[in-house]
Amino acid sequence: MILRHTSQHNDQLRYSLEGETNRMTSRDIVCNKIHFRHDPKWSRRLGPVEGGGLLLCVACLIEMIDDEDIASVRKSSALSSVSGVLKCSPGALRELLQQDHRVCLHFTAKLLGMLQTAEDPVTLEKVDQVLVQLLLELQSELSFRFVLDEIHKQLSEQLSVKHFLPTFSFLGNLIKAAPTVSQSLVTHYVPLLDRLCSALLFPDEALKGAVVYVWLQLLGAPGGSAAQSLPSAVRDRVCNVLLKTLANASSPQLLRNCVGLLSQLVHLADAVSVLMNSLSCQVMCDENEDILANNSQSLSQNQDQQPPDHCLLPLILKKLLLSGDENLQVTSAKCIASVLVHSPSQYSAPFINADVPEFLFDRLACSSNEVLLWSAYSCLLLLTEEPLFFSQCHSVYGMESLVRSLKESLQLTNLEVPKQGLLLLREILERQPATVRLFPSGPGFVAVSEVLVVGVSSSCLLVATQAASVTSALFRLDHQSRPVQYEAMIKLIEAITNRFVSLTLPSPAHLRSSGRMKRSDPSSQALRSEGFLLQALVCFQSACRLAEECASDPVLKENMFTAPYKHSGAQDSLESLCQCLLRCCDAVWIPTVIRMCERAPSAPILQNFYSILSSQFTLLPSLMAAFANKLASSGFYKLAVEHKGLLCAGNSSFAFLPLTHSFRNPNLNASCCGFLQKLSMCLLSQSDLPSGSHQHDLKEVENLLLHNLPSLCYRLSEWPSVLCEYQGPQAPKYCLVIMLRLALQQGDRLLPDQIVFSNVVWLLRSVQEQGCVVPHSVLRSALYLLAVTQDKSPSLDGASLNCISKALSSCQSFSSLYFHHPALIHFMCRYPELAEKFAALVLELWLTKEQDTNTGPTRADTQEEKESRADERSDQKTDTETMELLSVMEKYPAVILTLLDMVCTREAPLAERVLGVLEVLLGGQRDYNINLCTNLRPALLQALQRVSVVNTDHGFEEEYSAQVNSLPLVLKLLCVTQASDPPSSPHYSNMEGVHFKLLYHVSNIAGRLKPTKTESLLPAISYLYCCLSLSPAHCTDRAVSMLLSNSGLMDQLQTVFSSSSSSSFSAPSLSPSACPPLALLCCCHLLLSSLITLQRVHSTQVHKSITWSLDTAVQRLLTQKRNTDSLLLISYLRLLQALLDTDLASEVVCLTSGPGLVGLRPLGIEDGALYPLGSRGAQCLSIALSGLLLQKHELLLRASVNCLSSLLGFLQRKSPATAKHVVCQPWSRFLLHSLLSSGKSCLLHPAILRFIILLLQDSGTPVLREPDLLQVTEAVERRGVKELSKEAEQALRLLLTQIQSRDLLPREEHKQKVKNMIEELGEPDQSCRRSQSHSVLHVGDVPLCLSDFVL
Repeated sequence: MILRHTSQHNDQLRYSLEGETNRMTSRDIVCNKIHFRHDPKWSRRLGPVEGGGLLLCVACLIEMIDDEDIASVRKSSALSSVSGVLKCSPGALRELLQQDHRVCLHFTAKLLGMLQTAEDPVTLEKVDQVLVQLLLELQSELSFRFVLDEIHKQLSEQLSVKHFLPTFSFLGNLIKAAPTVSQSLVTHYVPLLDRLCSALLFPDEALKGAVVYVWLQLLGAPGGSAAQSLPSAVRDRVCNVLLKTLANASSPQLLRNCVGLLSQLVHLADAVSVLMNSLSCQVMCDENEDILANNSQSLSQNQDQQPPDHCLLPLILKKLLLSGDENLQVTSAKCIASVLVHSPSQYSAPFINADVPEFLFDRLACSSNEVLLWSAYSCLLLLTEEPLFFSQCHSVYGMESLVRSLKESLQLTNLEVPKQGLLLLREILERQPATVRLFPSGPGFVAVSEVLVVGVSSSCLLVATQAASVTSALFRLDHQSRPVQYEAMIKLIEAITNRFVSLTLPSPAHLRSSGRMKRSDPSSQALRSEGFLLQALVCFQSACRLAEECASDPVLKENMFTAPYKHSGAQDSLESLCQCLLRCCDAVWIPTVIRMCERAPSAPILQNFYSILSSQFTLLPSLMAAFANKLASSGFYKLAVEHKGLLCAGNSSFAFLPLTHSFRNPNLNASCCGFLQKLSMCLLSQSDLPSGSHQHDLKEVENLLLHNLPSLCYRLSEWPSVLCEYQGPQAPKYCLVIMLRLALQQGDRLLPDQIVFSNVVWLLRSVQEQGCVVPHSVLRSALYLLAVTQDKSPSLDGASLNCISKALSSCQSFSSLYFHHPALIHFMCRYPELAEKFAALVLELWLTKEQDTNTGPTRADTQEEKESRADERSDQKTDTETMELLSVMEKYPAVILTLLDMVCTREAPLAERVLGVLEVLLGGQRDYNINLCTNLRPALLQALQRVSVVNTDHGFEEEYSAQVNSLPLVLKLLCVTQASDPPSSPHYSNMEGVHFKLLYHVSNIAGRLKPTKTESLLPAISYLYCCLSLSPAHCTDRAVSMLLSNSGLMDQLQTVFSSSSSSSFSAPSLSPSACPPLALLCCCHLLLSSLITLQRVHSTQVHKSITWSLDTAVQRLLTQKRNTDSLLLISYLRLLQALLDTDLASEVVCLTSGPGLVGLRPLGIEDGALYPLGSRGAQCLSIALSGLLLQKHELLLRASVNCLSSLLGFLQRKSPATAKHVVCQPWSRFLLHSLLSSGKSCLLHPAILRFIILLLQDSGTPVLREPDLLQVTEAVERRGVKELSKEAEQALRLLLTQIQSRDLLPREEHKQKVKNMIEELGEPDQSCRRSQSHSVLHVGDVPLCLSDFVL
């Protein structure tokens, strides 16, 4: 041979090898005995000589392998060294062998032969290893083919494959290491592949495992080209043989290899077809073994019990799912999924018939392996596409296992697993037939909802989105248990709502580049947030739909199967669910969606959003009024309209589009229309429509919106053009008018006021020009828009006013057009053309509506209740409606005449309400119109004359129709007019004209009324009193003469006084109705006091006097003052003051006295001088007045001081000694001490200062001492002159002047103080007295002219 220098002495070589083998070093691959005979070119030192590199001789190696006498251990050692060379010195052996390819092939053949001959496993392993390494080192197609040829040759020459286990193992390793070999096998060595298929029939499972390993590596080669190029006949044979092998496999290795090969084959559609068409009867099992992994289960166990036409593959895979090896379970599940992917509709039924879903669900229940869970989820997901899956109740069987596995998978870090599981749950919920319930009882539903709560709360938005999608499917009516678990649904809704906090809303930068971002980064957080929001909205809408369905079912609404202990709480009820939906929608969902779609509206999001809003209107009707108001006031009309115009409008030019026109996003358009209609109807239903037209208007508007909203896809900027379009249908324009009105009612101005005003006028004119009639509801809306937007709009011309008047007149009842808004009054009163027809109607409706709203229906008020309301009237803040009327009357004075007419012609409640408004007007007009009261008097005179004529016809003494009630109202208005009359009005200069005529009519009416008609008599007496007291004295001569000549009036006063006197001393059994009211008695006292004073001034002739008991009056003041009202005491004091000023000798009054005042007859000198008061009466009256001075009542204090002043003046004129005696009594000193000790605020009161002045004038110094005067001056110093009132300054100035003139403080320093105070006070100011003389204070129904109480 060429390997040696000579070809001789083979025997010697053998001998030398046997004898010298031990000389071969452990490092070098040479045989020293024979190495010298080999050509040096077959040897090489690997590494430096100096370093002792390894010496390799190929010739020595081949001869050792070829020699059968060398032990296998030696050969194994040599092969191990060769393997090391191939690893550590790549290319070295290749260079040696490539010198002659024959040597290379020879060496390869020897190694292949060892695979057949060697028996030692270690040696076989080394041969396999070296062969693979060598072929990889050579990288020669020739070498690969040589090996494949040799193997094929060996298989062909052998009748049995018993010893081919190492060869098959090597072939598998070779294909694994060199994938190119697989392509050569399937293209050039088909016979060899047939041999490999036949080898699988050999009973040895180890050999089968090696053969399956070869197929596994062959079909699993990278790229899949070998599997695709495999001949169909071979592939089909492999499939059938594999099923047989797998069905009878017992060893774990064979089982794993077969399963691995199966997982490769199921990726091939044709292979799957063969596998699934192989029935169990076609593959006969040779034996049944009871060894399978660690569970000792045989895959062929009980196969003979299966139906003969049962598909074998599902059975095999089902058995694998039962194995204890999780890897086999995972692979089995993957195989099932791979098979089903090819054609779920074709291959699902065999797996379902084999009960594979049941076993998959069982795996879910007892495994936490991520891969197994994901694979099982995937298989079941594919199986759900087959209706058989649900008809055989696999979904019901596996729901508990699925929920349990989802609960575990949501805790895993690999979030793809729970996503797949949630997807499976959603498919089951969506595909489950309604006839088969998944959750017949509550616990099952609660368990699912708890898992979904965890899912939507996941930190991963994709998982949360998937959980929200499942929740949408769960909120289906047929998935609800009995009883319905409302509380669980509430927790789900709240969990989804709480998830909104972590959403990433689109930033401006994101919005600008949203299109680019969607293309480049579909997994961005903002887009994930948008996806979650969309799915959450779908879920929320499903919850709303479910709530509506439950509300329509009495059984579900009542939830009658709820446990008794749960009925006490409202949390588990339909109402609580609806409240939760509304609360979450209002607080979280609405703001979130608006922010999300603020700059980049999304049609799917908005579609669900508006559907949700629409649903709210049917869930909680009791709360919808407030909810609708909030939506409308927050701009939702504008929002929905803009979204419709932006996302739903087509590409056609502006025109009214028919419903058949193709719009964009029709679903969004329908949602927006539904929301706008429900919002509008809710707002309209709570508006102040008259009851008669309410239902008709609602139906009319509902039809208009229903049929025309879908075609109104215009932006707000386009609405003016729509409204001004002359041609085309009017119904869409009517819809716009209604929405403009409803939005404006809530403060949302969709268009500028000027545009709305002009467009509505144009619409009304165009409708009339076309000969049409505006619908009632639209006309009402148009009127509202005109009224509310008039302030910022130009005035209407004659044609427009005529059009509006004609439109309003076309309505049968104007009250049906009325709405309670101040702008309507302003609008109607602004234009005389409209005011002439409609102002009175509007004012009446305004007052009636306000009265009904504020007071409601009440019973008839008694006189006491009326007086009580009158007492409270001055303390109540003027209501808004009255203030609006005041502003109208200020701008349009003609309204006042209309109101006056209503006082006389309307029923009592309305007339009284009008009177209240006019009272407020007159009481607050002092700074607005100086001649207002003067302008009112002619109208009041006409009203009074009209009332007088009516009353005369019926008789003042008879009961007649309700119109008589206008008399007290007119009289009250006259009182208010007189009290509110500005002091500078010219009518005070004389009593001519209207003023005197009014006085004449009122006095006549007062004289002709029954004493019991106090509601009319009281304001009449009050008016007469105010006329006399407010008018200057020199202007009242004709008035006093007229009144004193009116015998009826004098008789009326006498009757009142007589009734009062008799009631004071009569038996307790006397009826209270016989007693005059307190207010009437007070007014009579005040009127009489004015008559007495003015009669003395003008010396007027008296035709009839009034008898009055002076004894009774003094006794009341002295003994009954604690039981007498302060107002009555004041009126008594005012009358006594007037009488004392006339020295008790007035012709108007005939005073009667008694022994209690003047003593017994004959009268003494002093009593005669003071008759009819007498000395004793003077002392009693003085004592009574002294006691009243200690009262804290302001007017009572003033009246007491004035009366005391008049008493002392009377005594000074009639009996000076008595006057001095009265002043110097001990009680005067006691009274002064009490007043000086009551504090500086009381001490410096004008009335107290006047009282001190009286003591100085009438007593000198015995009562007042120097310390008392010093106490006054010190109080002034402490408080300061500037802090005193004008009236107090005048009283103090008079007091200091008397002190200074009478030298009551002798010390010089005290004199200087008094002087300084007088200088600081300055000159007297008469403005205060003039202003007070024309002021009226109302105490209940009694007017008190402050001029009568000036000190």
